[in-house]
Amino acid sequence: MVAARLTDLTYWYPNSALPALDGVSLDLSDGITVVAGPSGGGKSTLLRVLNGLVPHFHGGRIAGHAQVAGMDIVRTPTRNLSRSVGFVFQDPELQAVYDIVEREVAFGLENIGLPAAAMRERIDEALAEAGVEHLVGRQVRTLSGGERQRVAIASVLAMRPRVVVLDEPTSQLDPEGASLVISAAIRMSEAGRAVLISEHRLERLMQVAAGLVVVAGGQVERHEPSAWRRGRTQIGTMRPAHPGPEAWSLIGVTAGPAGRVVLRDVDLAGRQGEVVALSGPNGGGKTTLLRVIAGMLAPQAGSIERRPGRIAYLPQNPTALLHRPTVRSEVELTLNRAADREDPDMILGTLGLAGLSERYPRDLSSGERQRAALAAVLPGRPDLVLLDEPTRGMDSFARAALIQVVAQLRDAGSAIVLATHDSELRDALADRVVLVCAGKVTEQGAVRA
Repeated sequence: MVAARLTDLTYWYPNSALPALDGVSLDLSDGITVVAGPSGGGKSTLLRVLNGLVPHFHGGRIAGHAQVAGMDIVRTPTRNLSRSVGFVFQDPELQAVYDIVEREVAFGLENIGLPAAAMRERIDEALAEAGVEHLVGRQVRTLSGGERQRVAIASVLAMRPRVVVLDEPTSQLDPEGASLVISAAIRMSEAGRAVLISEHRLERLMQVAAGLVVVAGGQVERHEPSAWRRGRTQIGTMRPAHPGPEAWSLIGVTAGPAGRVVLRDVDLAGRQGEVVALSGPNGGGKTTLLRVIAGMLAPQAGSIERRPGRIAYLPQNPTALLHRPTVRSEVELTLNRAADREDPDMILGTLGLAGLSERYPRDLSSGERQRAALAAVLPGRPDLVLLDEPTRGMDSFARAALIQVVAQLRDAGSAIVLATHDSELRDALADRVVLVCAGKVTEQGAVRA
């Protein structure tokens, strides 16, 4: 059964001369359809057509036709489309309305006037499907990025929509969380729903997908999932034999936000010219550890020592860093503050942002915003580099470019700590891997090329 049909659809964002989608004709049926392609190629725009955000929220011009669940997306208000199309965005930080987990999951059900008795059953079912029933009673602001992502998914599942759209749903999730999301997608498709998933991590999805759509340069092509083959890219880097002196250390640190204990009795240190990778489940304490090292969160007990110098910090939500009118001006601001005469075009070119340098950063795709945030924090030879899920939303080209930049900083003497679920990034860069789980920090040993 056809869940959505696009016919010769072309869409231009406001003030854009080139279309973000160009002459797209596509039928989307029940089952799981994977939407793949490079960052900035049009994946998110295609998905946002399905719930009417394109064009109702973003504006711009649209030509051709699009129907979803039998409704014309141009003529149907988004509030009506939302009853049949559930959408989980790339940025769960921006999707939450209520501060308590179960209230957040109930939000959509309240809007459609579902009786309280039926609402409780749906909330419990959705929390279990998304694997977050243990978060009941928690404040959303205290959750990790991956936990927020799964709460957002539970909010959509509770609505039981006809079409489910997941935009990069596993980009911040640990392997267990990613497996729960894919299992939930399989159950939704088996229940007769159409499920569209935009992803860069395709290995397991290709095993269960009924369709594959590749979006690049505004063009859309359909492929058979069985024809997909994983590309192999050599992205390893040479590691220096001996890192420099100690750059930072935590001694007996206990810490957590709002008086909660997330980390307990942590002893850990890092050296100049060394990359320490933090691994572990969502909610285990990786982000809290980075914030403590950065000096953004004071410990409840213990002490922190850092060598003097500039700290470059990338949070899980890169949009929080981007406030200037152009990508180039974000880089120039950092270089000016660092009193560094480095040419901003160097890092813009390395991260594939040269053609986007005059764009407003918040108008970029999620993967492009991630690269823009990295370009904004990494130039100017920082002494300490702290990166929280830096490959979120990135395609293979962008990941390789990031590895090149981080390796250059490491070789120049920066001390680097990165929290990641990306095994390719960890294998390419880490000198040491540290497991952060249930508030405890455990050395996993040194890595050698």
